[in-house]
Amino acid sequence: MEAAPFASSYSASSLSSRAVTAGSLSPTSSLLFRRNNIRNSNCKFKSPRNLSVRASGDSVVTLLDYGAGNVRSVRNAIRHLGFDIKDVQTPEDILKANRLIFPGVGAFAAAMDVLNKNGMAEALCTYIEKDLPFLGVCLGLQLLFESSEENGPVNGLGLIPGVVGRFDSSNDFRVPHIGWNALQIKEDSEILDDIGNRHVYFVHSYRATPSDANKEWVSSTCNYGVDFIASVRRGNVHAVQFHPEKSGDVGLSVLRRFLYTKSATTKGPTEGKASKLAKRVIACLDVRANDKGDLVVTKGDQYDVREHTKENEVRNLGKPVELAGQYYKDGADEVSFLNITGFRDFPLGDLPMLQVLRFTSENVFVPLTVGGGIRDFTDANGRHYTSLEVASEYFRSGADKISIGSDAVYAAEEYLRTGVKTGKSSLEQISRIYGNQAVVVSIDPRRVYLKNPNDVEFKAVRLTNPGPNGEDYAWYQCTVNGGREGRPIGAFELAKAVEELGAGEILLNCIDCDGQGKGFDIDLVKLISDAVSIPVIASSGAGAVKHFSDVFTETNASAALAAGIFHRKEVSIQSVKEHLFKEGIEVRI
Repeated sequence: MEAAPFASSYSASSLSSRAVTAGSLSPTSSLLFRRNNIRNSNCKFKSPRNLSVRASGDSVVTLLDYGAGNVRSVRNAIRHLGFDIKDVQTPEDILKANRLIFPGVGAFAAAMDVLNKNGMAEALCTYIEKDLPFLGVCLGLQLLFESSEENGPVNGLGLIPGVVGRFDSSNDFRVPHIGWNALQIKEDSEILDDIGNRHVYFVHSYRATPSDANKEWVSSTCNYGVDFIASVRRGNVHAVQFHPEKSGDVGLSVLRRFLYTKSATTKGPTEGKASKLAKRVIACLDVRANDKGDLVVTKGDQYDVREHTKENEVRNLGKPVELAGQYYKDGADEVSFLNITGFRDFPLGDLPMLQVLRFTSENVFVPLTVGGGIRDFTDANGRHYTSLEVASEYFRSGADKISIGSDAVYAAEEYLRTGVKTGKSSLEQISRIYGNQAVVVSIDPRRVYLKNPNDVEFKAVRLTNPGPNGEDYAWYQCTVNGGREGRPIGAFELAKAVEELGAGEILLNCIDCDGQGKGFDIDLVKLISDAVSIPVIASSGAGAVKHFSDVFTETNASAALAAGIFHRKEVSIQSVKEHLFKEGIEVRI
């Protein structure tokens, strides 16, 4: 496990215990007031905008990791490009850096609190004001602004004029903004020179908007309902809202431009066709231990993963790290691991799954999601672990998002029963610290057919295809424990509840369609994607390329996930994307 370098003494729970609001910071402790004073005294960057300086011959990058979220992929990308990493241990390490990368992840308030308490905020501002090579990523961009509305207002570093606000979901744009979107790049952007009209990966709920006050900083914008700032640059100081370490070869080109001298990066961009947010195609790997104890990728038929043979062995479709690497090369927009066995009684002892994440993230530079066993538990020695600690272990091992299943169902049931958000559920704890964009809720429903929709208290739908006995309606009963136990809550009610509790995305399965290859359950996907304002991933049932275009044209799904057809090479990811492109559906090519 890679501990958070300078923040190693800060556990996930300690991050959650503090929130810093604008009103709670005194002028002496708030960096904002100092930065305002500096700005009001017309302090200017010494370097002109078109001049860039690199520490040639120096192969060390200083990394500011404050201890929340997945920065392993940033580390891997830096090493992939031939550089060594020096972790910040003290504020002096920032001031001595030749080049500094700040891959901020998580919530704005928690990040500022840690930076202030460790003395890093002051050093960071000093470093940037000297126009030394700096790259902020995601939250590392947002923290440069004056303040954020996230759980606030909360003061930022105050280096760039503007307030970071939440996207507005009332205009039919789903929040968080998750996926591959296009940039509008200004001249002289430097590190963006190789993007060439191709998609980059975003995952965030808050954004800064361009204004007259900050226009000299803005090097690119992106449109998601409104134009927002996708990157900033002034002299040697850069920051991006998107994740270059998760944007495939395009993202690696951004990091390469930052790390190397301009003369060393003369390759021209490969032009793409990006114009807006793309629909995502996700490869899913169900991972479990077989009867010999080896970790394998398997695939169920209505959640049954064993072969119907005399030996009744676990269906083995390949090795997880190798398959994930192949899907990355094939163009998968994300890779999702579902840990479906074995170590449910001791998630933190699930070393094989953690190793899968670590090895995969070394060469796979698109988002990784992992699910299975993320909940509170007490080990055999009586030590209690919170779901937040479990999730933190997955994040540190390479996961960008975690997927919660059964635990989210129980939390939703309790919330609907009491109307109270306790803040104690795994869903609430993790989304509060890491942001709701890091939390996926996996819903596993099965159809319960009805003659009359009024026969149940749950939301029912009229079916496109009648049930086995001619039923025109069905409600979708949620299940737990791998589909083995039905619960008294419908998929519609669960989706609405988990959105309120902090989920940033829904992975929508369907037990009836799983492994059947007859297409996604369009009735279900439409029901849920119309009910919530967060992104919905359609899952279960894909058997042909047309099934992907069907779910994207007939529902508001943001992504579609498949497993078996990719594992068995019945359909390739490339053929899915080529089909979608021909159908006029925006995809990342």
